[in-house]
Amino acid sequence: FVFIIIAVAVVTLLQGKDSFLNLFHKPRVKLGVPAPNFTFPGLDGKMTSLIDFKGKVVFLNIWATWCPPCREEMPSMEKLYQELKGEDIEILAVSIDTSGSNVVAPFMKEYKLNFPALLDPEGTIQNLYGTTGVPESFIINKEGIIEKIVIGPMDWSTPEVVRSFRDLIQKPF
Repeated sequence: FVFIIIAVAVVTLLQGKDSFLNLFHKPRVKLGVPAPNFTFPGLDGKMTSLIDFKGKVVFLNIWATWCPPCREEMPSMEKLYQELKGEDIEILAVSIDTSGSNVVAPFMKEYKLNFPALLDPEGTIQNLYGTTGVPESFIINKEGIIEKIVIGPMDWSTPEVVRSFRDLIQKPF
């Protein structure tokens, strides 16, 4: 009898939304909600926060140098960056590489990437945004609201994608 009560209690706890399984991993962020703020160092050591870019569209990409799909999409991200440079948009590529700048700096140089790379060797952004892998991208509007979530690699340099970013950029703040 005691065993049955304990088993029912354990099952109930595991099914609850506040179970111990959820204490270590926040739920995935959703469209239409404010993007969680973060602060990470860049390759230059300067601390950068998402909130610094209020009033700009932000393309947040969570990636790692060891990830083949991340490597695949990075050149198209650079093309997008060059196409929209000087407009109200910023690309923030947050690397979760545990070796930090030791692997990210050479990667950025090898691939000739000029957009900002931020370092999160502890992977805290994964918990903050509820990601399941890399790459994952979040398009954040000027008000700081998540407009689009892309799981996996994408060609960010197509005319349709560039046009969708320009449409967001042109929306009044």
